[in-house]
Formats: sequence, C-alpha cells, structure tokens
Amino acid sequence: MAVYIDVIVDISVNSLDRIFQYRVPEELLDAVTVGCQVNVPFGSGNRRRQAYVIGVDTVLAYDASKIKDILGVTKAPAATGQLIALADWMHERYGCTMAQALKTVLPVKKSVKEVKRTAYFLADREGAQQLLEKSRKSRREKARVRLLEAMLKEGCMSKETVTGVLQISASTMKSILQTGVIREETSQVYRNPVRQRLDGWQEVCLNDEQMNAVASIWQNAAICREHWSREQGMHLLYGITGSGKTEVYMALMEKVLNEGRQIIVLIPEISLTLQTVSRFYARFGSQIAVMNSRLSAGERYDQYMRAKRGEASIMIGPRSALFTPFDRLGLIIIDEEHESSYKSENSPRYHARETAIHRAKLEGARVILGSATPSMEAYYRAKEGEYVLVKLEARFEERPLPRVSIIDMREQLKKGNRLALSLELREDLSQCLKKGEQAMLFLNRRGYAGVVSCRSCGHVMKCPHCDVSLSEHNGRKLICHYCGYETVKPDKCPVCSSPYIGGFKAGTQQIQQVVEKEFPEARVLRMDYDTTRAKGSYEKILSAFSRHEADILIGTQMIVKGHDFPDVTLVGILAADLSLNADDYRSGERTFQLLTQAVGRAGRGRKEGHALIQTYSPDHYSIQTAAKQDYEEFYQEEMGYRLLMDYPPAAHMMAVLGSSEDEKLLETAMHYLGLFTGKIYAGKDLHVIGPAPASVGKVKDVYRRVLYLKHENYDLLVRIKDRLEEYIEINSGFRKVNIQFDFS
Repeated sequence: MAVYIDVIVDISVNSLDRIFQYRVPEELLDAVTVGCQVNVPFGSGNRRRQAYVIGVDTVLAYDASKIKDILGVTKAPAATGQLIALADWMHERYGCTMAQALKTVLPVKKSVKEVKRTAYFLADREGAQQLLEKSRKSRREKARVRLLEAMLKEGCMSKETVTGVLQISASTMKSILQTGVIREETSQVYRNPVRQRLDGWQEVCLNDEQMNAVASIWQNAAICREHWSREQGMHLLYGITGSGKTEVYMALMEKVLNEGRQIIVLIPEISLTLQTVSRFYARFGSQIAVMNSRLSAGERYDQYMRAKRGEASIMIGPRSALFTPFDRLGLIIIDEEHESSYKSENSPRYHARETAIHRAKLEGARVILGSATPSMEAYYRAKEGEYVLVKLEARFEERPLPRVSIIDMREQLKKGNRLALSLELREDLSQCLKKGEQAMLFLNRRGYAGVVSCRSCGHVMKCPHCDVSLSEHNGRKLICHYCGYETVKPDKCPVCSSPYIGGFKAGTQQIQQVVEKEFPEARVLRMDYDTTRAKGSYEKILSAFSRHEADILIGTQMIVKGHDFPDVTLVGILAADLSLNADDYRSGERTFQLLTQAVGRAGRGRKEGHALIQTYSPDHYSIQTAAKQDYEEFYQEEMGYRLLMDYPPAAHMMAVLGSSEDEKLLETAMHYLGLFTGKIYAGKDLHVIGPAPASVGKVKDVYRRVLYLKHENYDLLVRIKDRLEEYIEINSGFRKVNIQFDFS
C-alpha cells in the first residue's frame, strides 16, 4: 500500500503557504516520521526543496498522476508533534508562513557529526595471561605483547592510547578482540559548553517569604496538569533585587524533577553567563543542558540531542530554548521576564511569554514569570487575576537596599563640570577605592541614537502629537516614527536658548579614558559589544571582576543583568535619561527597569551599598520611583499614561510592518492597507496611526514603513490581520512589498 505525506515546503511566500502531498518510496518508509525534514522535487522544474512532514497517511488527496516521490530524508533533528502544534498556533497568531514557524521551533537546523569515544577493557584476565605467554614465544607478535602487558596492568585503556602510545594497528586489535580476552566499548561523548570548574552547591535554608512563595506556586499542581487554566498555570514572581528568586526557582524545579517531569529555564541572552548558569549546575549537575548563541554548532547539537534523548531534564537558554523537544514538560521559568530580548525581531515576531503560555497549555505545564521589575503587561494581568501574583518584598538575609542619590547634571554644567562623571560620583569613587571595595559604572546607551536634547536645561525635542522623542536624520531633520511629524533641528534650545543642544556622543570607551585619567591607580575593566565579541569573553571579564582583579567595571546594560558581586558597594549610572527619551511609548518603563536593575547591583554582600543616578530629568517619575525601588508607585503612574493614550496593556496594538526596495510602491501599498482597514472595521474605537517611517526608515537600500492599529479587543486585531493577509494575497501590487505583523 502506498504511503503519502503532507508537507510544508520551505518557501516563505504566502501564496505557497499551504500543504502539499508527496509519495514515499518503499525504501524510505522506515526513515519518514512526522516532524522530520525531507527533500522534494517542487514546481514545474522539479527544483530540489526542503520540506517539513506534518502528516503521514495512506489516503490520496490529489490526482495520482500529479503526485511525486520524495527525493530523500535529511539527517536534521525532527520536530515533535507538540512542537508542530505550537508552530501551527504561531502561524495563526503572528501572521507568518507555516514554514517560518516550523523553522523557528527547530533550534538546531541540521545534524552535526557526533563524537564517539572507544575504550578497551580486560574481559578475561586468565585468558589474557595465557595469550601473552604464547605471544612472547613469537618474534612476530611484539605489538600483541605490548598491548596485553599494558591491559593486564591497567585494566582499561582508551583507543587513543592504544593506537597512539602503544602503536597498535587496527588489524592487530581486531585479531585480539576476536579471542574475547579484551572487549571494546563505544560511547557517545557530548561537547560540554561549561568548561570551568564549578563550586559545589551548598544547601540554602529558605526564609518564610520564600517558602510561602514555593507553597503558593505549587498548590493545585495536579489539577493544573489535568485542567489547565491561566489562573492556576500562570504565576508572576515579583521579587525585589536580591530577594532570592533563584532559590525559589530551584526549590520548585526539585519538586518537578521528583515527579519525573522536565523543565525549561529561559534567561535573557545577555544574562546567560557562567555565573548565572553555574548556580543551577552546582545543584542539578548533569541534568542540565545549556543553549545559547555563543555555542559552537557541535555544542548546540549535543545539548539539543541530550534533551531529545532524555539524558537531560533541564534546559537553560534564551528564548529559542523554549522549543526544547521535551515530551514530559512540567515547568517553564522565564527569568527577568520584562526583558525586550524575549520578543523576536524577525518573522514570526513571537513573544516568548505568550508562546510559553500556549506550550504550557498544550502540555499541562506551569509557567513562572520572574522579575524585580515586571513588564506592565504581566503585572496588569496579575492585577486582573489572569496570573497568580507572588511577592518577595525583602532582600535575602534582611540585607538593606542600597542608598540612592539623584544627581542633577544641569547643576553640574553650572558648576563648570563638563565631564561625564559628576563631582559627587568622583568623590564616592575615590572613597570606594581607598576602602578596597569595587564599583560599577553603567552607561545607559539604550535608546540614545538620534535623540536630541539640551545639556543646559535637559529639554528633549519631542513630537507634539505622540509624546515620544523626535529622532535626528540626515539634513538636520527631526522625525517622529509614530505619526510622521517632521521639523528642522533648532540651533538653540527652544526653552532656554542654550547653544548646547544635540545628540549624546559619549561611549564606554570615552568613559574608561576619563576614569583612568582621574584614577590612575584603579584597575579598570570595560564590558560592551566590542569587548565581548569573542567566545567566552563574557565569562572572562566577569570572572576577573569577581576575583577582584579589577576595581571598576564599566559597561552597558549587560553589566546590570542579574550579576551578583558581593564586594560592589558603589554603582554609578551615567546618562540615566537617555532611554527615557527613546522614540517608544515604553521608554518610561524601560528606564525604570534599567535603573532599578542597576541600583540593585550595589550592596548585595554584607557591606552597605550606594548608587548615584546622573540625569537631566531628576523629577521624572521613572527616575524618582527607581531611586526608591518602588515598583507599585511607578506602575500606577505609568498606567495612567497608558490608559490615556490607549497603549498596551490598556489596549492591544498591532503594527503592520512594510518593507520594499521601491519607496513609492511601498508608500502606495501601505496607504491602501490603511484604507482597507477602515473598510474592514469602521468603528471609532479602533485607532489607526500612520503609515509612517519605521524607527530606521531604510536599511541596506530597503525602505520601511509602519501602520499602527490599537483596540482593546485582541481577537478583533487578529481578525483584521487575517483580512489584510487575504487582501495582500489577491493584489499583485504587493508582490514586491514584504508585509509582517507584530502584536503587543
């Protein structure tokens, strides 16, 4: 009986985003399974294409004369049935092709040669001794004598020793193995991405707050597996910096492992360092697998296969680790859930939080979102009862939060100080070095590009229609990327008439030069994109700082993500308001999160910590609440603005992203999408903004435009997305225009 397969061909073209059917030759029947990848002849020219198998059947759905045979089965790892279902959900939810979704749920795209280790063991000592005595009598068996003498002495040896040191040929080895006195064993060797020696784990006694958090999350665990719901399966663990969230994670992981189930721990790529991973390694050892972008192809493949074969029960990694092929998944932990890196910038533009929720629903698993500064969306849902909110409100061992000072940089300019370091920060650095303590200087570079501000009064050029900053473009143009408003960059500040108006130019390298000039006795390390390009550079820099081989660590946001250095007593935050002025409605939220995380690096040991926030906007609520480490006050203030402007989570927003090499064609296409949206839904409660230039309007000669739609009903936006996809597919004018959809 003929066997047919349903496949999705790997072509990212909407018109071909459908199921095709092929016949499986008899010689390939055993190799074809659901989730595997095959090569197929496609189109009138029978071009060789890769395809994903999503179904195996004996029923023919098309004309038998048009059915072609597959060409072969690739060696790439296959997707599980659950992951195919997840890909289908992503395809519907995020408006990507099914092929793009399937490629996303396969973190390892191709097979890598596995490393095998062969060893020889003494199987029959008496027989080996007799064979040795016999061999010594022959002049032609010197190699056999060397091997038997060594084996009788050692008991076992690696193949490398036998062939290299003893110089035993393959034929000699084969003849001895046939006697049965020595046996051969071949085993799989996994490339281990964590090469440094890890300290042993010491049991930590959870405090009452941590134990209550574990109990709250774990209750009704059996009910959650049978009847999954957000109200029982979703938990937001809100714990201030240093409150011991990781210990809560590990206590819950222990419970899940005891049930024979598996765990995925997501950590932002920027925080996925040896210091973070080693805490899990020290407790769970060989049960841990690690996935991140800095691993070699061989290391990634080995970690993936360990998980697939059930040889690892815990996968730790960035958002791609969410697609680990576990078949008994019991828990997904998303640490630092507020991080923007959990949102994909490529199609499908999925968010790890929402995708994790759907995977947990499919498999009856629990999801824990953890953060000291939860995203507005997560905290809003917890307030609305969609998630269970669990709080850790005190630092571990009752250690105090650091003392925080806000430095008004406008006053520094009046005092004649034009350096990036305030007078107060320089004095505190001097005292810190005299005490033999460590300091971290965080340069807030996020959102700096193109923002124009006044150094005298701190005024930022903003859009009068959107309450986001204008970005500087060529020709002295200032443009709003939300509505398209445009104006000319002024020569003087419109508020105070100061000539000191322009973009922020300082970088970590310049800050390092200033610090080394001011404090020549200090040992300084810098951690940014340039110093961390090489593999292992993150760990090298952080390990050196941890061993006190440097007094001051200067860096961008990568130095404030979850690191724990007990000797750091001083944190200086430079240009705190740069991210505040980014052209994004989330700028206030991201500023608060960055500053709170940065402040939290100080005083994590026994010594009191102090943090200084340098800013031109000292009265802004994001900066004031970050200095107080008061999330609740920030949330209430920020939520007021979101409600006023209908931004998430007060409403849902869909961005229709268009790109093309033909600027006029793109503008026309986006204009018609806006008009068609009005025909689909004419209600006044749908807010349509744009189309306008994207934040970066042109990349590699490809123009980009964006259309924003805001509505309180998420499903309505999805329905509009579906209708727009249909409109795009039937109109030939969109053939040279790429359209993507992004939900928030």
